[in-house]
Amino acid sequence: MSVRMNLNNVLSKIEFTFLSYKKLNAKTTKKFPRLVAVSKTKSVELILEAYVAGQRHFGENYVQELYQKSTHQIVLENCKDIHWHFIGHLQRKNAKLLTRVPNLWICESLDSIKLAETLNYQCEKSELPPLRVMVQVNTSREENKFGCRPDSCQELVDYVMKHCPRLKFTGLMTIGRIGHDFETMGVNPDYMELINCKEIVCKDLSLSFEDVELSMGMSSDYIHAVELGSDNVRVGTLIFGARDYVKKNS
Repeated sequence: MSVRMNLNNVLSKIEFTFLSYKKLNAKTTKKFPRLVAVSKTKSVELILEAYVAGQRHFGENYVQELYQKSTHQIVLENCKDIHWHFIGHLQRKNAKLLTRVPNLWICESLDSIKLAETLNYQCEKSELPPLRVMVQVNTSREENKFGCRPDSCQELVDYVMKHCPRLKFTGLMTIGRIGHDFETMGVNPDYMELINCKEIVCKDLSLSFEDVELSMGMSSDYIHAVELGSDNVRVGTLIFGARDYVKKNS
């Protein structure tokens, strides 16, 4: 199947699930979930194909790869209103390069006060308007996962809002434990943990519940995430096909 057909298939499933969600939550003001096409290891030609098909939000995991693609002639000339999401772990030494990415729309993986300070400084130094950020939460509490602890989430959000004028807090993100099959194992506890974090943050910091987004759900479980109220789903292989890491590293 083509990228266009894959996109339409994913969007159709999101729409069907979202309409069901709205029926169960009649008073919700939630908007249609944002689809982020994760283009990690994929060529700019495939990104252009998705863009021509109507996709605007794209996600990348590595700063260098994101910078190379965002500054590629094909993208600069043909994708004027592309929106880049950085969704991978951000090392402080790479914050400067990230702020140089054209059409950078959001960093979804802010996970510490030190990183917030560095990213805020680089945005200020580059004279950029406030950069949207999401706080990444390690809801599964796995040692090999990045993200702040659920019990320190509120502290980080509060710090960003009070001390980082060049950062604009927009929501919470999680990856969750890989391999959770919601059809056989039920509701994903990591996603429920993120929802709980949102409730605590909104209550304790007096934030509007509608203004704080949730970014959760990937190719294997984006439908389940939409069922739980995700505002932002990150889908890669179902749109672009399996990733070719051998080619990338060769």
